[in-house]
Amino acid sequence: MSATADHAEERTNPAARLGFQPDQVVQEIGYDDDVDQELREAIEEITGQELVDEEYDDVADAVVLWFREDDGDLTDALVDAIQMIDDGAPVWLLTPKTGRDGYVEPSDINEAATTAGLSQTKSFNAGKDWTGSRLVTPKAARTGKR
Repeated sequence: MSATADHAEERTNPAARLGFQPDQVVQEIGYDDDVDQELREAIEEITGQELVDEEYDDVADAVVLWFREDDGDLTDALVDAIQMIDDGAPVWLLTPKTGRDGYVEPSDINEAATTAGLSQTKSFNAGKDWTGSRLVTPKAARTGKR
C-alpha cells in the first residue's frame, strides 16, 4: 500500500489512526449500549477478528476500555486491564466527551493512569460522543530503554 493510500485509510477508518494491525487480539472491557459501534467495527475490520470480552483468558495485544464516571474506580479498572496484556501493549481508554453523561475529568484520568503505572502517550477523538487516551507502561513509553 502506498503512503497516500495509508493516509486515506487513516482518515476513513478511525482504527487505522490508532495503530491497530491485522491479526491483533483486542480485548474490550466496559461494553454497553452507548459505545461507538463504528469504532468497534473499524477495529474488527483492521484486525480481521472480533473483539474479545472480559472473559477472554489469554494475553491480548491491546485493550479497549470504555469507562464512564459511574463505572467505579478508574484506577482499579486500569490495573485489571493491564493484567491481560504484555508490557508495551496499549490500553485505549475511551471516556464520554465533555458535557456527555459519564464524562471523566482529564485530571482523574491522569491520576488513575499514573497510580496504575501507566503513561498517557496520546489523546484522540474517538467518535461523536467519545474521547480516547492511549496508555502504556512506562517501559513502553521509553521505547524499551531501561
